[in-house]
Amino acid sequence: MNTGAQKVSSYAWAVVALLWPVVMLNYLDRQMVSSIRASIRADIPSIANDQDFGTLMAVFMWVYALLSPVGGFIADKFNRRWTVIGSLFVWSAVTWATGHAQTYSQMLTCRALMGISEAFYIPAALALIADFHTGGTRAKAIGIHQSGLYVGLALGGIGGYIAQTSSWRNCFTWFGMAGVIYAVVLILALRDASVENKNAAAKKSVSISETFFALWSQPAFWVLVIYFTLPAIAGWVTKNWLPTFLADTFNLKQGPAGLSATGYIQIASFVGVLLGGVVADFWMRKTNRGRIYTSALGVFLLVPALLLLGYAWTLPVAIGAMILFGLGWGFFDCNNMPILCQIARPEHRATGYGFMNLVSISVGAGATVALGWMRDHHVKFAIAFAVSAAVALVSVGLILLVKPRVETFENT
Repeated sequence: MNTGAQKVSSYAWAVVALLWPVVMLNYLDRQMVSSIRASIRADIPSIANDQDFGTLMAVFMWVYALLSPVGGFIADKFNRRWTVIGSLFVWSAVTWATGHAQTYSQMLTCRALMGISEAFYIPAALALIADFHTGGTRAKAIGIHQSGLYVGLALGGIGGYIAQTSSWRNCFTWFGMAGVIYAVVLILALRDASVENKNAAAKKSVSISETFFALWSQPAFWVLVIYFTLPAIAGWVTKNWLPTFLADTFNLKQGPAGLSATGYIQIASFVGVLLGGVVADFWMRKTNRGRIYTSALGVFLLVPALLLLGYAWTLPVAIGAMILFGLGWGFFDCNNMPILCQIARPEHRATGYGFMNLVSISVGAGATVALGWMRDHHVKFAIAFAVSAAVALVSVGLILLVKPRVETFENT
C-alpha cells in the first residue's frame, strides 16, 4: 500500500511536457488517414474499395505491432532519449512523403514505414516517464502524456475540412515539416532519466533471452497482455471506422463526420486520462490494486457505450455514447504502463509494453480489415460494436485476477 506520493523533480514534469507534442503528432497522423478517406480515394483511384482502404490502415498497425517489442528492447538496452528522438525524425520524413504519394502501393509503403517509426516511440516514451515518476505520480504523469494522444486524434478530424478547402496532401506536408523542427528541440532539451534517477542509472544490462523469460514466465504478464488487447479491438474499430459510420448513419459530410468522430470521444478521453491518473494514484494510497480497479472501471464503461453507439437512433444519442466511451477509455489508457510497472522490473518495461502492443495491435488490425470486409458485404456496424462490447466485458474479469508486486517494483 502506498502512503503517499513521492516528490519528483521539476524536470520530471518537464519530460512529460516535452513528450506531449510528440505523442500528439503521432496520433494526429493516424486519425487524419481515416478522416480524409473520401479525398484520398478520389485522388488515388487504385484504392479500389473499402477493404483496400482497411488494408491501408491495417498495414501500419501490423508493422507497428511487429516492431513494438524491438523498439521497446532497444529503449531498454540502450537509450530511451535517442529512441524517442530518432522515432520523431523518421515520423517527420514519412509524414512528408505520404503527402506526395501517387499510387496505392506508394501509400501502402508510407503507412508501413510509419509503423516502423511509431513502434519505437510509445514504449520508449512511457518507460522514460516511468523512470522519472516513481510511486505516487506515475499514473498522473502518464495520464497527462496520454492526453496529447487524444488532442492529436481530435485534431486529426480537422483533416476533413483541410481536404475540402485545400488538399489532403497539405495535411501531411505541413505536419511533417513541423516534426523535423520539434525533433531539434528534443535534442537540445530532453535527457535520459539516468541523469537524475538513481534507479534508472542502476539498471543492469539486459539480454533478449533474459528479458523474454522475465516477462513471459509471469502469469500476471500474460493476463495483462490479454487485458490490453481485448478492449483495444473496440478502440481500433472506433478510431478507423467511426467517421464512416457517422457519415453513413446520419448522412453527414466528410468534414462534420470526421470532426464528430474524433472530437467527442477524444475530448472525453482527454478528461478521462487526466481524471483516471488522479483517481488511480489516490486509490493506490488505499490499496496496491488501486490502478487495476481504476482501469477495470474504465473498461466496464465501454460496454454500455458501444451498445448504445451501435443502436443509436439519433445523432445526440450517438454523441452521448461517444462521450461515455471516451471517459472509460481514458481511465483504461492511463493505467496500462503503471500496472505493468507493478509486475515488471524497470529494465524490462519498454519491451513489455512493446509485446503488449504487438498482440493488441495485431488483433486490432485484423478487426479493421474485417470491418472493411463487413462493409463491402453490407453487414451492419452495430454487430461489430456489440462483439467489441462483449470482449471488453470479458477483459474486466481478467484484470481483476492480476496480483501486483507493488512492494518490489512500485517505487522503481
